[in-house]
Amino acid sequence: MKIATYNVNGINARLPVLLQWLKEASPDIVCLQELKAPQERFPLQEINAAGYQALWKGQKSWNGVAILTKDLEMTEVQDTLPGDPEDLQSRYIEAIIDQIVICCMYLPNGNPYPGPKFDYKLDWLKRLKKRTNELIKMKLPAILIGDFNIIPEPIDVHKPEHWENDALYRTEVRKAFRELKNKGWLDSIRTLYPDEMIYTFWDYLYKAYDRNAGIRLDHILLSPYLRSSLKSGGVDRHVRGWTKSSDHAPVWIQLEK
Repeated sequence: MKIATYNVNGINARLPVLLQWLKEASPDIVCLQELKAPQERFPLQEINAAGYQALWKGQKSWNGVAILTKDLEMTEVQDTLPGDPEDLQSRYIEAIIDQIVICCMYLPNGNPYPGPKFDYKLDWLKRLKKRTNELIKMKLPAILIGDFNIIPEPIDVHKPEHWENDALYRTEVRKAFRELKNKGWLDSIRTLYPDEMIYTFWDYLYKAYDRNAGIRLDHILLSPYLRSSLKSGGVDRHVRGWTKSSDHAPVWIQLEK
């Protein structure tokens, strides 16, 4: 089973790129972030024509998450991260597919640091920790997947010294990521490539992609009950170089079931 995540940075504006990648990569499950489209403007007809069914929660202008699947039954669990009924940002959707809990996430950026946006990010991470602990206690095969807006380690960023006071790299958020791993969640890409500099995002400015001046923000974490199923994975880096592509590249893993 091939499972992927892709921050599309505007699903309608970049729909040709998404459809081209779906045809080329043919993942079984895809989690999308940053749809930048209200609920009614999700391109369901085109997604269906590409062979996928979808669950999504849109939002005007920003945010928005979706889960696509090709031939597998999908049941929605919830479309908000529990813990704050006043949080209306579309950043989380959870579904059960082939007996696996898929948690598609678009974590807050948190910048500028310090400030209320960073405080919101820390609160979001606390709520995520609570939900992930529940999944561990229930002994469910589960996947945390999406754009975490967290750079976990110095190896995951070009020139880490430039990022010390950025909300993506602050000690507090990196600690939260480590705590997830300490609870048993497996960082699949880093496990497969323990010593390689692997990036998933390259800014549009300063020819960052051409210089490979990137960061690793997009992650696929596996619960303890899926660790032994991890077979392979990678980043479809070349997609970032396509015309009118997102500033993120798709990330994928293959599970052996």
